[in-house]
Amino acid sequence: MEPIKTPIAITTEYVTLGQFLKLADIISSGGEAKSYLAGHEILVDGVVDNRRGRKLYPSMIVEVAKHLYEIVHS
Repeated sequence: MEPIKTPIAITTEYVTLGQFLKLADIISSGGEAKSYLAGHEILVDGVVDNRRGRKLYPSMIVEVAKHLYEIVHS
């Protein structure tokens, strides 16, 4: 059984990992991104990545605290 992925809709070509954290309601402000990324393991398409500026494109899968999110274009 495939895990449930929460869709995160974007209207631009891509979103950065820092912006994604705010869109997904994981953090409340962009200023929290750096400290959150320093203390938590984030997987982008199965690979650990904690770069705040990492570009995320539609169809990419992000895993945060065992929750899966899929970037989708709205």
